[in-house]
Amino acid sequence: MTAIAPASDRIADYLAADAVIDHGHPLVRAAAEGLPGGDPTAVARAAYLLVRDTVGHSRDVDRWSAASAASEVLAHGDAVCHGKSHLLAALLRARRIPAGLCYQRLGDGAPGRFVLHALIAVRLDGRWSRLDARGNRPGIDAGFSLDAERLAFTADPAADERDYPLIHAAPPPGLLAALALARPGVPGFDYLPDHLPDHLPDHLPDVL
Repeated sequence: MTAIAPASDRIADYLAADAVIDHGHPLVRAAAEGLPGGDPTAVARAAYLLVRDTVGHSRDVDRWSAASAASEVLAHGDAVCHGKSHLLAALLRARRIPAGLCYQRLGDGAPGRFVLHALIAVRLDGRWSRLDARGNRPGIDAGFSLDAERLAFTADPAADERDYPLIHAAPPPGLLAALALARPGVPGFDYLPDHLPDHLPDHLPDVL
């Protein structure tokens, strides 16, 4: 399991709304308020299953909405991993559960080709846990787990893949600029970087 730690020491940063984690939007607020479960872990599990199972991954469903903001993802019903992660983080923050964004550099099927994959980290029971709501298909079996990780992909350092250890309160500016290049109806991930732009040094600050 990869050691992860927050990039910010302010827990409020992991509850804030921004342009893509727009949990003040009426669509996101309504979806968050409709989540079953009273305790935070039950709410987080319900939010995870909602995003994983009811919002299609654009590649899997062959619909390319180019949605990035949480409210757009809800409205369109599909997104790539970045949009789905923004939605999950927004739903959690709307219920006052701290959540941030994590990233992996993964091979994209061809030698020497890589893509930046997004997932989230949620703070429950006094610690951070990574969750991947990309969506399952044959060969991918991610799940909600706060103990042993059940992610969609495992980074292989021998293949030049990697896990970035920091939990970001918002997407780095360089990544946001790349996501803005996506166009509705245009398939593929060519606009995505193959590494985390503007990422902070790979040190681990004190855990909240």
